[in-house]
Amino acid sequence: MDLLQSYADDKGDDLGPHSSPESSPPRLLPSKSAAPKVDDTTLALTVAQANQTLARPIDPSQHAVAFNPTYDQLWAPIYGPSHPYAKDGIAQGMRNHKLGFVEDAAIGSFLFDEQYNTFQKYGYAADPSASAGNEYVGDLDVLKQNDGISVYNIRQQEQKRRRIEQKREDEDQGAEGPSEEADPAEVDNPATDSWLMKNKKSPWAGKKEGLQTELTEEQKKYAEEYAKKKGEERGEGGREKAEVVPDKSTFHGKEEKDYQGRSWIAPPKDAKATNDHCYIPKRLVHTWSGHTKGVSAIRFFPKHGHLILSAGMDTKVKIWDVFNSGKCMRTYMGHSKAVRDISFCNDGTKFLTAGYDKNIKYWDTETGKVISTFSTGKIPYVVKLHPDDEKQNILLAGMSDKKIVQWDMNTGQITQEYDQHLGAVNTITFVDDNRRFVTSSDDKSLRVWEFGIPVVIKYISEPHMHSMPSISLHPNTNWLAAQSLDNQILIYSTRERFQLNKKKRFAGHIVAGYACQVNFSPDGRFVMSGDGEGRCWFWDWKSCKVFRTLKCHEGVCIGCEWHPLEQSKVATCGWDGLIKYWD
Repeated sequence: MDLLQSYADDKGDDLGPHSSPESSPPRLLPSKSAAPKVDDTTLALTVAQANQTLARPIDPSQHAVAFNPTYDQLWAPIYGPSHPYAKDGIAQGMRNHKLGFVEDAAIGSFLFDEQYNTFQKYGYAADPSASAGNEYVGDLDVLKQNDGISVYNIRQQEQKRRRIEQKREDEDQGAEGPSEEADPAEVDNPATDSWLMKNKKSPWAGKKEGLQTELTEEQKKYAEEYAKKKGEERGEGGREKAEVVPDKSTFHGKEEKDYQGRSWIAPPKDAKATNDHCYIPKRLVHTWSGHTKGVSAIRFFPKHGHLILSAGMDTKVKIWDVFNSGKCMRTYMGHSKAVRDISFCNDGTKFLTAGYDKNIKYWDTETGKVISTFSTGKIPYVVKLHPDDEKQNILLAGMSDKKIVQWDMNTGQITQEYDQHLGAVNTITFVDDNRRFVTSSDDKSLRVWEFGIPVVIKYISEPHMHSMPSISLHPNTNWLAAQSLDNQILIYSTRERFQLNKKKRFAGHIVAGYACQVNFSPDGRFVMSGDGEGRCWFWDWKSCKVFRTLKCHEGVCIGCEWHPLEQSKVATCGWDGLIKYWD
């Protein structure tokens, strides 16, 4: 309104007769603010608070800062009243040591030791936290005199001087020997300087004495005895000799020939299969007891089964009558340790035995005489004759030294060695019309060989496989049953690829740790095996189901054989020393 009023006054003046720009005096208008009136008390307080914040120190215990502090604030010393339990004024949260706050120093242990020892010896040391102008602490005069070296940095000149002095001392000591003036008691006392001077040189220093050339009388005597003992242990050709025991045989029957002149091992004329269909046995019909220790293997007489051969851990092999009297007919004694394996030839007139005394013996079944003995100095675990009738003179043996050794029994010479396994050989099984054979070993693998050629044609080893100490051929020759030590029987094809048949697997028995024999019924309808608890298990071949179990022995039932002619008869043997016949 004032502005409008002044505007109206100016306008009225201009209209007057005496108005003139030059004559009117200058008029100053008062300044007016268009902004509303604002109370600036709050603003002043805010500015004052900001200034106060920038001036105050930061609380060391707080976790967040609500403003941007300056460098001086961040690195300012801690202020405030001293803590009642922290006399130096450092808050409890800032401590990592009972004396305050210790920072990690980036200095290696060697560097620290070097400076520490230098300070102890010379009186000065490098100061890692010092400024560039003053890098050392301690005696600076000695530092200047020593040119700043540490105890680990000896000058070249000093090193040379020390070497010369040491050499001179050694020469003087060598020339003069121990000081005559020194007291002998002091020389002998390790705590004195005299002893140190005398024994300064290392007892191993100087030239080595020459090797002893002549043996003393005592050493000569011992060497002769050792050589003699080794000579007795080793046979010809540097091989270890097996233990030798005189071969004996005892006949227990009434007479070796009957009234018609037939031998006691001759099969009965009427022995033939009455039926092709096999049945599972149900009851015990006979027990043969004669072995004083466990029985490790049993074998029926080939084709007829009128006799059964047993290998005992009492070093004896016995043959028993099956059809008539059921008595022991003959005992064969020729091994000094337990018998591991036995094997008949095709007509049963001869058989092989393998013992832990490292011998393989070829016996005449009828007379009990040993025809020949073979040994490589290693334990044979399995023995097998070639199944072909024209090759009955060829013997294969799986040894403890990972080899399969082949002998010609006519000449007694080793004709081939199959050496690829990485563990002791457990089984030998002929397949493919006897042109090939499969071996298993403690190395948890199966290997297939061409007969006569020591090159593996098929190697089967999987991570899940276990050792297979017993393998049996199915009567149709198309399948192999392998007793696996993970408590199952695995089936492998004998065709070209030797594949595992994953559909056929027989389980339920406990054989882990025992080489229990696996076998088939003559018609191939049943699979059977002993187990570690004395039972004999029967499975159906087609369905793989357990058909029956028989409690046969106390302890381990190690072997089981199906009679070749009588369809429901089975023989089992165990570590209780008994052989049982089931029907």
